[in-house]
Amino acid sequence: MFWMPRAAGREDLGYTPDFVLTAMGPYIKDIHRKGVRVISNAGGMNPLACAAGLQEVAKKADVDLKIAVVAGDDLMGEKDNLKGAGITDMESGKRFPENIHSMNAYLGARPISRALDLGADIVVTGRCVDSGIVLGPLIHSFGWNRDEFDLLAAGSLAGHLIECGAQCTGGIFTDWHTIPDWHNMGFPIVECSSDGHFTLSKPPDTGGLISFGTVAEQLVYEIGNPQRYLLPDVTCDFSQVSITEIPGIEGGAVKIHGAKGSPPSTFYKVNATYLNGFRATAVCPVVGPKAVEKGRQTAESILKRTRLIFSQLGYEDYCAVNIQILGSEDTYGPHAKKKIDDGPREAVIWLAVHHKQKKAVEIFSREIAPAGTGMAPGLTAVVGGRPRVSPVMKPFFFLYPKRNVKINIFLNGQHVETFQEDLTFTSDAVVSLDSPKTDDELKDLPCGPHTYRLEDLAYTRSGDKGNSANIGVIARHPLYYPYLKKTLTAQALEDYFQHLLEREQPEEKLVTRYELPGIHGLNFVLKNSLGGGGIASLRSDPQGKAFGQMLLDFQIKNVPDLKSLVE
Repeated sequence: MFWMPRAAGREDLGYTPDFVLTAMGPYIKDIHRKGVRVISNAGGMNPLACAAGLQEVAKKADVDLKIAVVAGDDLMGEKDNLKGAGITDMESGKRFPENIHSMNAYLGARPISRALDLGADIVVTGRCVDSGIVLGPLIHSFGWNRDEFDLLAAGSLAGHLIECGAQCTGGIFTDWHTIPDWHNMGFPIVECSSDGHFTLSKPPDTGGLISFGTVAEQLVYEIGNPQRYLLPDVTCDFSQVSITEIPGIEGGAVKIHGAKGSPPSTFYKVNATYLNGFRATAVCPVVGPKAVEKGRQTAESILKRTRLIFSQLGYEDYCAVNIQILGSEDTYGPHAKKKIDDGPREAVIWLAVHHKQKKAVEIFSREIAPAGTGMAPGLTAVVGGRPRVSPVMKPFFFLYPKRNVKINIFLNGQHVETFQEDLTFTSDAVVSLDSPKTDDELKDLPCGPHTYRLEDLAYTRSGDKGNSANIGVIARHPLYYPYLKKTLTAQALEDYFQHLLEREQPEEKLVTRYELPGIHGLNFVLKNSLGGGGIASLRSDPQGKAFGQMLLDFQIKNVPDLKSLVE
């Protein structure tokens, strides 16, 4: 969404063209002939233009389709009213920015359901929660009421599990080496019944795997508190969800149940972005003896050279810089493996900068090439050519009353209805959750002489929410779970990732742990861990995708022979 603003004077931009031309265009006749109904949030910042593109494709194919648009997530028209309203960022507490670039509410499933009620064959939305793409048709098909919160939570869980496609069919799985046929990965299929029970599988004769591990990893992906997963239609509790493998199905399948729900709030979450300077990233391979040392000196010299030019031109210094030498395990910080024989003979410079002025970043971009002739030997290329200068769009999250959001539904380009959220079954009451108890079983856990890498005992998966990362850890066997709970404390994770956390207050605790006993899992939220997060971050891992992989080397010490317990 960051990269989808409408270009000035161009009303035909701002959505995902691949959805229209690649995902839908070649198959539009089959979709029509088979009566397949399609729902997508590919509308981005301009869902009406996306729908117009689909209409053009349908017209060329000589098929008649009812294409609906759910609009109203764009709140830029309220920008001036919000500036003086005392709004602050949900995470940082910072004040509402002056130079807002975009502002979109995360809409829910009800408008999608209503569009289907009106006969839409295709529904296109702008910003909405990803799980709403699945919950919407379930509400339409089963007539789930606004106060049937457990059903709404189950439908939302189904959407959450499949919203990232192959990530629940074996993609990015901890045991990646066990997943067959990556070139032909099967995408997930959810079969849901009116009572909220559902199974998850994939098409036959496709790659990938559906198992407890592949699906459990996706359950913990990019969530915070599993007991308070906040969505526009329901507040979900996924802590007691269970995942059971169904035997005898080629490629695997699981059944999932146990999601609980409670009333949603009267607010939408809003994702705004604002301009905060400019950035560029240079990526350069370096080959030869002492490649890491050469790469680091090259990066530091480029910065020194450009800072000298800045001082001559009267420019300020960079707002931020990031030097990483990929191949040296910089990302691991103190956990990097010790270098031998002067380190690797191949490395990659990752040099990213942020400056208030675009001209300063353009100078940086021009000064990368001279390193190839005037600095270290073995600098083989500048990947992608001269670094591209791009705006830094920082996210700003806040809550906005649902009653103030006007949602419009269009059908074949014509406005047909203004959808009004029913706030009858909502609540903004602060729910007091029981804090995790100190299990007596943990005090009496047997000790032993053995040490395990976390990978031996658990699956992991990590992701991002703004400038926070989450790491989910799922025990490979229920008997391992108490040992994981005892060892993997919030403090242990904070110590392990200390080199990546940015503390704003001296005594601030930046890691919170949550429990998911239904899958014998833990979820850790690492605040201020991504260098700004997303496109605002200068790091090579701006979304925390590698955090779970890095944690696999964490050592579980002084335990019995755990493997013998499950044999």
